[in-house]
Amino acid sequence: MATYKEIKGVTVQTLDEDPVIGGVAGGSWSSGGALNNGRSEGGGAGSTTASVAFGGYTGTVYSNFTENYNGTSWTEVNELNTGRAGLARAGTSYTAALCISGANPPPAYKTETESWDGTNWTEVGDLSVGRYQGAGSGTQTSALFVGGFPPASNQVESWNGSSWTEITEINSARGVVAGSGASNTSSVAFGGRTAPTTYTGLTEEWDGSSWTEKADMNTSRGAGGATITATDTIAFGGQTASSYFAQTEHWNGTVWTELSDLALARNSGGGHGTSADAMNLGGDPSPNGGYPATEEWTTAPITAAILTEGDIFLSGGTTLKGFGKAAGLPSAAWSSVTNINTARGLGAGCGTQDSALIYGGFTSPPSTAYAQTEEWNGSTWTEKGDLNVPFYYIDAGGLGTVTAALAHGGEGPSGGTGGETFNGSSWAEISNSNSNHIKAGGAGSSTAGLSIGSYPPTSPNEQVEQWDGSSWTEIADLNEGRGDGAGSGTSTSAWFCGGEAPGNSAKTEVWDGTSWTESGDLNTARYSHRGSGANQNDGLVYGGNGVTAKTELWNGSTWTEVSDLATARQNIQSSGGNASSAVSALASGGYSAGTNAVEEFVVENTLSTITVS
Repeated sequence: MATYKEIKGVTVQTLDEDPVIGGVAGGSWSSGGALNNGRSEGGGAGSTTASVAFGGYTGTVYSNFTENYNGTSWTEVNELNTGRAGLARAGTSYTAALCISGANPPPAYKTETESWDGTNWTEVGDLSVGRYQGAGSGTQTSALFVGGFPPASNQVESWNGSSWTEITEINSARGVVAGSGASNTSSVAFGGRTAPTTYTGLTEEWDGSSWTEKADMNTSRGAGGATITATDTIAFGGQTASSYFAQTEHWNGTVWTELSDLALARNSGGGHGTSADAMNLGGDPSPNGGYPATEEWTTAPITAAILTEGDIFLSGGTTLKGFGKAAGLPSAAWSSVTNINTARGLGAGCGTQDSALIYGGFTSPPSTAYAQTEEWNGSTWTEKGDLNVPFYYIDAGGLGTVTAALAHGGEGPSGGTGGETFNGSSWAEISNSNSNHIKAGGAGSSTAGLSIGSYPPTSPNEQVEQWDGSSWTEIADLNEGRGDGAGSGTSTSAWFCGGEAPGNSAKTEVWDGTSWTESGDLNTARYSHRGSGANQNDGLVYGGNGVTAKTELWNGSTWTEVSDLATARQNIQSSGGNASSAVSALASGGYSAGTNAVEEFVVENTLSTITVS
């Protein structure tokens, strides 16, 4: 029987049923009802049981045709005021849609926007610039129009329900681009054509103020259909200069996953719906300028009980149903993710698995020190402002976050005493430490951090210094002098293990804010390894001299061997520690000659039930 003290301080989730996580496990396409007017480059909105299709090219006409679908058949209804093709669409239902821009024919590019209420089309605010084959996303009252031709454009306009306003441009100019989004502040634009024969799988995400490059589609293409949210959408069909595609891919906000193909490869279909209920309308190529055939996508979401460790949930708000608790590490593993831009080791990293920073480093041959800084958003690496001076052997583990980081010590012009702080865009030099810290360990934040031990050219050092945001203070020494070990945690609750003493050390020491205490040894003595963890009772170490792939988990008293790195290496730029769980780590790069490989370590929590009186 559990007692309150065992679960105190947890977050209570009041739910009527077990929690579930949505997603797309699979799905399939099936034939839908045939349009009365075959077409390509049209638009649509709704679902597989209630849809509207509008505009498009029939082979001879830039049409104003509008049709409604009841799940079985299509019926012609009131037409658009202005016929067009290559249009963009927005809207969530068959009674609430927008028809945006297009051509009739090129080069007569339209600025007109029309709004559909389920019965009639009404002309509303015009775009600033008429374009062809751009992307629409959002709703009837909150939408975006992105890119288009001619030429390939990076222009973006935002719709507030009455007028269009030009806003921040996408990073990559392109036409025949697709878009998905829930509003004018949340959208993704993906695929498209950047030059007459050049197609891309680039994905960009809009957060209401800026566009960020995300993971590319698996298949580069233009004019694929898309559904309506920024973090849960499918793309289907499309073309390059030489091919038409049937591929379907699911976007979960981070990565694209391939799903079942369309029955018919096609381009410029009027795609709409959701990731679980979508339609593809018409498309090219067709002898008559556009297929009448439609296809319907259906899938069931993934449903799996999930809880964060320490969370409890209740049924109906009254009956305790379960307690989230990590049940060992049977599924813990390292997996490869996107490579860093600059291959290197001997640098430092900080942050979390989904929001990280790496900086500095070294490669040999050729012997090169780096000032480069890169930021990780969970899917891509972006170069940020460089360190003022290149240096390496920076306090291992790194200190801080992506917007507040500390780089200190190491080999460089400062001779192991200098440092810099990062504010999210640039680095600034700080006051020197009292002693040289070369090959030191690190723990804490940019305003409350530790530099632990060192191994200057002569002998190992047991000195530890504490940073308070403005100056360094010498505090209690390690029991064993050593450098090139791994540390993590906070300035008042940390651990430090391994290192050169000289030779390999397995020793672990924990810090309680006042003193260092020796605790359980590593299973594999090592140095040049890296670590992650939130406090003195939570840790993960990986890699090291040798070059080893061995990984060990710390529970506050003992180390347990878990899954190895896929790529053995030393002097990794580690991220995911200091402010997060040990079982959520990111290992970036590493040193021998220098690698750009990145791996993430993930352990899924499981649901454990408890009995209470």
